[in-house]
Amino acid sequence: MSIDTEYLRRCIDTLESAFNALTSGDLEEIGYDIYRAACVKEFELVLEQSGKLLRKRLRPWFASNRQADRLTFKDVFRHAAKHGLLPVDACERWLEYRDNRNDTAHDYGENFAETTLRLLPTFIKDARTLTAVVEEPSDD
Repeated sequence: MSIDTEYLRRCIDTLESAFNALTSGDLEEIGYDIYRAACVKEFELVLEQSGKLLRKRLRPWFASNRQADRLTFKDVFRHAAKHGLLPVDACERWLEYRDNRNDTAHDYGENFAETTLRLLPTFIKDARTLTAVVEEPSDD
């Protein structure tokens, strides 16, 4: 079974490009605000796509696809660590990424954005690693 990760890869690339532009130091205030907003939105997209695609990757460990599809976001990552798809420390970071998103789901102010920006260097690396895990062929 091959899982299509093209959209996830594109979102990660977009996030990385926006973050690089944001941190280049060459932006005026409005440019900074635009790239910060792009980073936050792409963070959300990558987070959701990562959970969705990892859930598909976990299906062989469950009695049915429906059973895997019922997992919460955090349980998807816990099961990935349990089955050796992710190291425990990476799983914990993904849970923190989700907490960041959940704690501030309705706060699109500067505090949320700046908190998210501090996570991005590690998040981008983790997202690329997770994409490779999702693309690995399963034994089903």
